[in-house]
Amino acid sequence: MRTLIFLCMCIALCIGLSAPALAAPDEERLGKEKGYPVGSRSNWFYDEAVRVGSFSRLDTIWPHNILARAQTPSELKRAAEPPAFQYSFEGKKCSIDDYLEHQRVTGLLIIKEGQILVERYQYERTEKDRFVSQSMAKSLVSLAIGLALSEGKIRSLDDTVATYVPELKGYAYGETQLRNILRMASGVDFTEYYNSRDDLAKFTLLLHSKGSITALQAFNDRDDPQGEYFHYASSETQVLAVVVRAVTGKNLSQYLAEKLWQPMGAEADATWIKTTDGLERAAADFSAVLRDWGRLGVLLANDGQLNGQQILPKDYLLEATDWHRHPRAFAPKKATPWFGYGYQFWTFPGERRRFALIGIYGQAVYVDPELKLVLVQTAVTRNATITRESMARELNALWQALIKAQGGVW
Repeated sequence: MRTLIFLCMCIALCIGLSAPALAAPDEERLGKEKGYPVGSRSNWFYDEAVRVGSFSRLDTIWPHNILARAQTPSELKRAAEPPAFQYSFEGKKCSIDDYLEHQRVTGLLIIKEGQILVERYQYERTEKDRFVSQSMAKSLVSLAIGLALSEGKIRSLDDTVATYVPELKGYAYGETQLRNILRMASGVDFTEYYNSRDDLAKFTLLLHSKGSITALQAFNDRDDPQGEYFHYASSETQVLAVVVRAVTGKNLSQYLAEKLWQPMGAEADATWIKTTDGLERAAADFSAVLRDWGRLGVLLANDGQLNGQQILPKDYLLEATDWHRHPRAFAPKKATPWFGYGYQFWTFPGERRRFALIGIYGQAVYVDPELKLVLVQTAVTRNATITRESMARELNALWQALIKAQGGVW
């Protein structure tokens, strides 16, 4: 009898191992048959046939700086079982499996109080892959500014950029206060549509051919007074990168590796695409493994503290991520129809402090400090702006249900 039971168990195990995994959305369109190829400098951003490979191998396409991992990674414990919660979407009850079946997600990580509840990958990606940030990198640049401020290298956020970068004196960005650059409120005319014909494309070309200062000097028309309106422009994050180098003598990768990446206990090296002047393309193109994005989220959820050590300046972090501390023009449902904007962080509607790092094509880190809850997602959506498809609505439904399942109030 025991032999029969053992044989049955072996058969069941073999069947389970040989059973095909659930198909991820649009696998063939995204290049499965070709092994998810990596694109080139000319097509990696726009061609979805190479999007999976390119978004997890970007540092094989472009020159990059490295943020070295910690000697001893910080511990991320793992729950014995994933949470069995559901969310409602389009009139149906859905699970994590349903979400992954619906959306072009490459990695999904949910952490509660430093413990991994969910860690999933699709499109043959694994925990070893470095996933590109897109504009989540902007929040890292903000943290570099906060660190430099806490160290006294920056005297005040009310100083103009030219106070620290004299090459921009007399130019629109140079005559803008750091606080207004952080809020993307310089008033400088800049278009960003991700269509290869906008100002972002022009700026990127200048950045890689002439360097940061020349690229920033090229945009010198101010449509609105500074500080009055939120206007999303990746060029403003590059302004902050130039300031960091000016006040620290280091590029972003050097400074943040020392002050953030290693102290938070990163398990893997991160990479950041660099331009012709050695500075990073600050607004995007930072790549890290999923669990290190999670470690960053945990650190942010704990107001910059890890194991009793204050790694990030708490006062700055609170101001950067709390919409109540900013003028009304930057509040949720004012800055945009949904999110507000702090210091290169997006802020959620509601009275509780919740905030996000967000990048195009579906990249996101959502943080709830009260619940010590973090959601990390990397993705390869069809559209750069995910409000043009169902992901934005479904991810929000999942996040709100997750908060409620963990005892929070939306």
